[in-house]
Amino acid sequence: MEKNFLFWKNQHDSETLELFNNDSIGQLWLKIKSVVRKELISEFTSKYSITLSTTALSKQFEELFNILIRDSQKAHAMLDDYLCEKNKFLLKELDREKLVSELYKLKVFEWGGDYKNSLDKYLISQYVKAISSYDVLMSKFEYEINRAVQGYVMNSWYNHWSSIIIEHIFKSHNSVLPTVGQIKKVDFFINNIPYDLKVTYFPSEYLKLKRKEKGLPVELTYLKSNAKELGISYNKNGSTSDIYYEITEKLKDKGNKQCLDVLSELKNSNMQIIREAQDNPKMLAQWLYENQGEMRFGSENRLFLVLIDTDEFSSSWKLKRNLDLLTPNINSFLNNFSKRQRSELEIKFNYPGRTQTFSSLADIIFVVK
Repeated sequence: MEKNFLFWKNQHDSETLELFNNDSIGQLWLKIKSVVRKELISEFTSKYSITLSTTALSKQFEELFNILIRDSQKAHAMLDDYLCEKNKFLLKELDREKLVSELYKLKVFEWGGDYKNSLDKYLISQYVKAISSYDVLMSKFEYEINRAVQGYVMNSWYNHWSSIIIEHIFKSHNSVLPTVGQIKKVDFFINNIPYDLKVTYFPSEYLKLKRKEKGLPVELTYLKSNAKELGISYNKNGSTSDIYYEITEKLKDKGNKQCLDVLSELKNSNMQIIREAQDNPKMLAQWLYENQGEMRFGSENRLFLVLIDTDEFSSSWKLKRNLDLLTPNINSFLNNFSKRQRSELEIKFNYPGRTQTFSSLADIIFVVK
């Protein structure tokens, strides 16, 4: 099949992005897509004295692609220059210090429910379908529904703007070619390879899996067992997170050697697993692909930024605004990225319910406090 405009469009629309990794024309298609916005394409064509006969954006995209592939090397240089120039302008517009100060105003990161980022489903299942009494439903607004909605909005706000800050760090580095207009599954290029940035935390389920492989008990089981031996009571009817928090806080408060040794042993065993993941990031990257949610499934190239507060995993969210920690870690990774071998980045994975084996390029930046 001829690798024309329609070919690359079909590859992108079907999220078959592997072919873009090694094909300069495919990479050119993605870069052109980044400027296919009314004001951007007009500015780009004017800058390079390119005349388009069509007016609809979809047609202009195809027409511009067909013009630029006549000299793809020159086209790459033109697009790289334009995207960098546009990016510098956008970076200057962002008041990073002010935005970081705003993010520090959030003191508690609580979703307020177990809806896992699907607030509408949570409200419908917990209130709309579960409560038939009008008066009972109204009473829930004061203490439950308002809190759930507020938690969802505030956490979503924090995640959005902290992501802007983090992307700003990447896009400020000279090895990164940013997209200007949004492209699905692509945030920027490194060495012409398209990457989607994923900011996440060290996954608790992965930690649980590795503890099991090492013959270590589940964290909560370990804490409960030691709490019993040390005569520390706790609310046995609480949620998993509440029990975990209560036991660990009471161990800290009691503060004797036995209590502190329990916490130290737990931390040390978890840190060993984290260090092993740092030494072999491909294993964790594969796990992250294989355990992604069905609604957000993708096989695109990914750069994972994994944030870890070793003193308290539940506080890792705070690292999203910690520029003093983020910036040197990200820049160090990018400074050394060109030294990485392609084989170090290749990930093959399978996904439940899908027959094919997927192939992607991925890497992990660990930011550890």
